[in-house]
Amino acid sequence: MNVNASAHSPRSSGGPLAGIRVVDFTTMLSGPYCTMMLADLGADVVKVEPPDGDLLRKTGPGRHPLMGPLFVQANRGKRSVCLDLKDAGAAAALRRIIDGADVMIHNMRPSAARRIGIDYETIAATSPALVYCAVVGFGTAGPYAELPAYDDVIQAASGVAAVQSLGADEPEYVRMALADKVAGLAAFGAVTAALWYRERTGRGQYVEVPMLETLSAFVLMEHLYGITFEPPTGSSGYTRVVTPERRPFRTADGVVSVVFYNDRHWRSFFELAGRPDLVDDERFDDLTTRTAHSRSLYVLVADVMKQRTTAEWLKVLRDHDVPAMEVKSPDELITDQHLDAVGFFRRQEHPSEGTVVLTRPPFVFSESTVVDAGPAPRLGEHTIDILRAVGCTDAEIADLVDRGVAPPVRN
Repeated sequence: MNVNASAHSPRSSGGPLAGIRVVDFTTMLSGPYCTMMLADLGADVVKVEPPDGDLLRKTGPGRHPLMGPLFVQANRGKRSVCLDLKDAGAAAALRRIIDGADVMIHNMRPSAARRIGIDYETIAATSPALVYCAVVGFGTAGPYAELPAYDDVIQAASGVAAVQSLGADEPEYVRMALADKVAGLAAFGAVTAALWYRERTGRGQYVEVPMLETLSAFVLMEHLYGITFEPPTGSSGYTRVVTPERRPFRTADGVVSVVFYNDRHWRSFFELAGRPDLVDDERFDDLTTRTAHSRSLYVLVADVMKQRTTAEWLKVLRDHDVPAMEVKSPDELITDQHLDAVGFFRRQEHPSEGTVVLTRPPFVFSESTVVDAGPAPRLGEHTIDILRAVGCTDAEIADLVDRGVAPPVRN
């Protein structure tokens, strides 16, 4: 078996996390969303995958097997190592990879991590300076710790689905992987904070990011509402937000989101609506009274918005400095003039998938550089290079490859 491969050094950039090595065991979306942002900021993310690869590789209409669109988006800028960790030789090679890392992250249940020998106690015994992050479904101190968790389940358990029902009988999911991405954002912040702690103290640590607790905190920021206090001053649920009439409004020819919020906004609207008498209506005097009567206000707004076209409303509302935007679909975002002006979309030439459209990182730094982190990897694309880099001999690598426990590339 010839194990020669073209030279491939870790991706480097001027990003603020350049020089940080991340060993990434995550799959699907919650963990990969976190490690995608770490890669965007310059970290060298080594994605460790089983022989069948991350399940996200098989999701959506791709050009080639194992390179689905969600995988291409969420795993840009990473390097792929394919190892069957049930094999002792592959597990030993993995420990060499971990020993040279700054961060390790997974999104497995605790029992699964223990089963393959990557639980915190095992890893910290030889890598005490490592920042170890576990993105779990439920906090390990609670009774749900070993339950399986996916985005829909967390949306249900955290209150999201109930809030989305708008008081109707049928709860609904937000039509995106909200729990996964919010947990990924939380993990991103927690990992960078732990790296800063290590910079000051030299000590690594265990970081746990439970999806249920993360999304519950996200929901309850405003929806604890009256039960914030003991005894309660009212019910849960931020009134303005949960009002069923709060939605984008139909115009004469389209749909617009408009937010009349402060006193000036509402005075402007009452004038535009031909209802100056409402300026002195005690129901709408201030934010507190408007919130209490938000339902009737939204009914009025819905009726008035139908009287002009979208273009007419956007002009007059912006003339009065009232927040308003046309409702757009994902297809329409591709040609949005603002997103185009700020260079939000990038077209990248992927070595196997051709031209792909990616979003750029949303961060802007005055001193640090955020660069194109590179394409999403093919399964096992960097296995040989990385095994060599951590000290595996050609004979050891050839043995792993020949036995099929470290397939170098599958695409």
